[in-house]
Amino acid sequence: MPFSAQPRLVQPLILIWKFTESNFPTFVIPNSAFGILSALAGKRLTDCGENVQTDILARRIPLIILFNWANVFIFDLANQRLPEAILEDKLNKPWRPLLTGQITSETTRRVMLFSIPATVAISFVLGVGSESSLIMILTWLYNDLRGGDEIVRDLIISAGYALYFTASLRIGIDLDCLVSTQGYQWILIVGGIILTTMQIQDLKDQFGDKTRGRRTWPLVLGDRVSRWIISSFVLFWSIACPFFWNLPAWGYLWSGLPGVWVTFQVLRKRNDSAAWRYWCVWQIVVYTLPWLATD
Repeated sequence: MPFSAQPRLVQPLILIWKFTESNFPTFVIPNSAFGILSALAGKRLTDCGENVQTDILARRIPLIILFNWANVFIFDLANQRLPEAILEDKLNKPWRPLLTGQITSETTRRVMLFSIPATVAISFVLGVGSESSLIMILTWLYNDLRGGDEIVRDLIISAGYALYFTASLRIGIDLDCLVSTQGYQWILIVGGIILTTMQIQDLKDQFGDKTRGRRTWPLVLGDRVSRWIISSFVLFWSIACPFFWNLPAWGYLWSGLPGVWVTFQVLRKRNDSAAWRYWCVWQIVVYTLPWLATD
């Protein structure tokens, strides 16, 4: 059914989904999974005396997803409304709402005027308003100040992920508990994974990124060099993470086998979109390690 033929009450929900569709399985789900799996391993990552009970965590899962989805919605609004982003999406993602005429850039800007305060307010109610506020600053740096086109792009992305991870974990546990030193060390390690391997998403977007002058690894270092660097880091983290949690041999296989598969997909260069999705699955596998390491 055409968008204009949808019931008026349904149209805003469809637009929210259209804006976030590509980021939901590759961003919202992995980040939410981090919060859920880390909450299950609460004793290892927080100062809580016990792991969160599964029935309590089950009630918090929708809140974890709500936080991630609402904040990524703001990012997608800011990202997709800019002229250079529209030009890029004509080449990489022509199905997005602005290109299909479902909404205009000006209307998108106006939506942001009330959706940003609403998202920050929701985050404060959930107890993670500080993290959401910092995410908004990073969103501004990445999009409006075009930090996403500069060499600092990867630092902004990894910092944003760290904030999403921290907030997701805090929502999942009792807010009276604090993230422990080991918990922050784990968030730092996972942020390092993002910093050194998320460039896998840039492999599939090289044509559009080149059009807008974005400085990504494949465009600055070259496609071949970038693939070998990404693959090397995927293998490195597949070993370093179970080592951090002092897991037995099966733990290295648990994260290593999907890591090898991601590496294989990156180096064979046949389907970079699939490699990107496999990387997201590998992410979630890595996030299970502290839970598997619990007594």
